[in-house]
Amino acid sequence: MHFTRPRELAVAGLLGLVLAYLLFQVAYGSIPALPLFAGMTLLVLALCEVVLAFIIRSRIKEGRVMAAISVARSVALAKASSLAGSAMTGVWLAAFAYLFPRRDELLAASGDLRSATVGVVSSVALVAAALWLEHCCRTPESGDRDGDRQPTG
Repeated sequence: MHFTRPRELAVAGLLGLVLAYLLFQVAYGSIPALPLFAGMTLLVLALCEVVLAFIIRSRIKEGRVMAAISVARSVALAKASSLAGSAMTGVWLAAFAYLFPRRDELLAASGDLRSATVGVVSSVALVAAALWLEHCCRTPESGDRDGDRQPTG
């Protein structure tokens, strides 16, 4: 298993951005208003991952025995969350890019713009938290034999 690469995140974000922007152009008039806190779920997940990262990090630093499967699951969660967060960042940025120029023309756009802002902040926080969790799951340097640090598990 390899660490999440920036290009993977960029591709996921770009894909989300392009597809969502096209969807907004075609169907914005027929979709319901975006809930203000629609992106907050991503922020809650980010907070959970930060807590998990600090727990794993402290246990590894203290040399406490951890089940390899739990660290492997944490790495899998981190990788999935960083990709999902990146894709959702693209989606929320597409919403923002579509709505910002129309905020004065459309009454609904100004309300949806606030939702897009919350979504962008929450999805960026998820990507950061997931990358931090992935970083915390690395094997310690003292146990590194070949110099190429890989996720534990």
